[in-house]
Amino acid sequence: MRSKLLMIIFFSSVIAIVYSCQNQGQIDQAQYASNGKDLYTANCQNCHGAQGEGMGELIPPLTDTVFLKTNKKQLACYIKNGVSQEMTINGKIYDGKMPGFSHLEDIDIAQIITYITNSFGNNQGVYPYQSVAEDLKNCENQ
Repeated sequence: MRSKLLMIIFFSSVIAIVYSCQNQGQIDQAQYASNGKDLYTANCQNCHGAQGEGMGELIPPLTDTVFLKTNKKQLACYIKNGVSQEMTINGKIYDGKMPGFSHLEDIDIAQIITYITNSFGNNQGVYPYQSVAEDLKNCENQ
């Protein structure tokens, strides 16, 4: 009886350890999102809000998962260079100008994008910093 109990405890412990392990992608996403939250707070929150709710008719929310997925390759451009084009988000038209944050490094932008695309009802995974450089090469005129 005692040996069966010890075996059950042993196997339960092994299963718990295996299930608690995270893969490298999950670890990267957690680190990016944590740093991205701090960068978002410092650079984006005043306009887009603590919960990504935006500012009425002036500044768009960051809660539209469809817009973020559809325009993911442009997000780095929006952050780095700003935006002056009209956008439709959640069925509303926004035509205000967003300033660029040219002082941000590629890793900073990747972390902000990872935070935004995994917060406010979004769940899109990690956005690696290598993607920022590639996406910035393809920026359209904003």
